[in-house]
Amino acid sequence: MAISLQRFCINRKIAPSLSIESFFRLVSELGLNKIELRNDMPGGKVTDGLSHQQVRELAGRYQIDILTINAVYPFNRRTRQVRDLTESLLEEARAIGARALVLCPLNDGSEIAPEETQSALQELAPLFARYGVQGLVEPLGFPQSSLRSADEAMTLIRQAHAPFKLLIDTFHHHLYPQADEALSRVDVNDIGLVHLSGVDDPRPREQLTDNERIMLTADDRLRTGEQVARLEARGYQGVYAFEPFAPQLASWSEAQIRREISQSIALIQQGCA
Repeated sequence: MAISLQRFCINRKIAPSLSIESFFRLVSELGLNKIELRNDMPGGKVTDGLSHQQVRELAGRYQIDILTINAVYPFNRRTRQVRDLTESLLEEARAIGARALVLCPLNDGSEIAPEETQSALQELAPLFARYGVQGLVEPLGFPQSSLRSADEAMTLIRQAHAPFKLLIDTFHHHLYPQADEALSRVDVNDIGLVHLSGVDDPRPREQLTDNERIMLTADDRLRTGEQVARLEARGYQGVYAFEPFAPQLASWSEAQIRREISQSIALIQQGCA
């Protein structure tokens, strides 16, 4: 059975040159209704220069559901700066009606003990509860990441007694050599969102960076369609969000963005037929 269009989401990273209103309109015109906003866009703010009320009004006008703000980094550094960033983004998420906030681990080669990550999750959980926002923990597959494994992330979430879910990313899944085994130990009901992107670049996976992340093509080395098909076969019924990162996205026209999204959805649908 084909995946419903209502289960696809578009991360704003695909359209860094578009205003929020233009982005909402484009998504709506594609027959989609879910988006992710970010705090790392060129303007440096989640809502650009718009007020929270203006964003809510635009979301209502274009019938857009804001799934997440992406992201708190590095959530597992237990500092006042990280806590303040988390609270600020939670306040913003509640103000614009975003359902969740993404948590990304330290990714600079520094080691962080699992117990430290668990304590960070435990300390942040009450903040999420206070603001009524879902937490999504995203393991990063880079060799230098302090949290690479989906099953370790889920174990730490449970040990922290935190009501968080996992964010699985097909790019990071590809980068982590034991990802299939790790994900097989995770209940799909514990997955809150899945990020999709594609890579055609031929370099070894340990050398890949976010700059190589594009939308899906027939030559996708991540085999994103196969990853989605496996999740579907296991009963995943959640949302898939397209999250490319390559620098060339900044020069894409609205027409090209539309084509890339439509092509990527078609490739996913074919892979799951």
